[in-house]
Amino acid sequence: MSQESDRLFAQPLAQVPDFVFNEDVVRVFPDMIKRSVPGYPTIVENIGVLAARFAQPHSLLYDLGCSLGAVTQALRRHVQAEDCRVLAVDNSAAMVARCREYLHAQDSMFQELLPAEVIEADILGLELQPASLVAMNFTLQFIQPERRLELLTRIRQSLLPGGALILSEKLRFEDDEEQELLNELHIAFKRANGYSELEIAQKRNAIENVMKPDSLEQHGKRLRAAGFRKVVPWFQCLNFVSLIALP
Repeated sequence: MSQESDRLFAQPLAQVPDFVFNEDVVRVFPDMIKRSVPGYPTIVENIGVLAARFAQPHSLLYDLGCSLGAVTQALRRHVQAEDCRVLAVDNSAAMVARCREYLHAQDSMFQELLPAEVIEADILGLELQPASLVAMNFTLQFIQPERRLELLTRIRQSLLPGGALILSEKLRFEDDEEQELLNELHIAFKRANGYSELEIAQKRNAIENVMKPDSLEQHGKRLRAAGFRKVVPWFQCLNFVSLIALP
C-alpha cells in the first residue's frame, strides 16, 4: 500500500490544534512514526520475538492501542504457539479501518498466520479476557495519568501465569540536565530525518497537551503497584524505552 510523507505541520498554522489520530494522521502515520521515534522498527519487530517467548498455546494476545497494527503483524509473524489469536484494539475509527486493510494485505502475503481481530474500543472500558501476552506500544502515554495505574492493574489481573506485558513509552527524565540533553538529541534525530524547525515546533505544540510521558522510575513504581513483580528494560534509544513487566 502506498504511504504518504508526513507534511502535516510543514506550513505555518495560525493556531496549532491538539494532536488527534484522525484520517490525516493515519494517512502519513508510517512515515511520521519512523521519522519521529528512534528505534521504532527494531522495537516493533522484536516485540514479536519477545512475544514468542511468553505466548502460550490456546491463549489470547492483546495489542492495546494498535494504531495501524504493526505490532499485531509482528506477533503474527513470530508467535508459533498453537491456537493463539490476537485481539488488536484502538479507539480511532480511522486507525481501525486502515489496520484492517493492512492485516488483510498481510494475509495475502503469508500463510498460516495467527488469526487477528481488530476492534474499535476505549481500552479503559474494555473488559479484558485472560491473556498470555499484552503489548502496549506507545499507548499508555496518551492515557490520562490518573487512570494509568487502574489500567495496568486490570492488565496484570488478566495475565495468565507465565505471561508478560510489553510496554513501550517515551520517557521524561527526573534529572533536568539529562532531560535537556535527551530532548536536544531527539530534536537532532528529527532534523536528521528531514523535519524542519517549523514542523518540529508545531508538532510539539500539538502533542504537548495530549501526550504526558513518565520517567523510567515512575513506570517501575507504577507497574509494581499494579502487581507486577519484575520490570526489565530491554530496549532504549534516546528518550524512548521498552519494558517487559512480569506478573
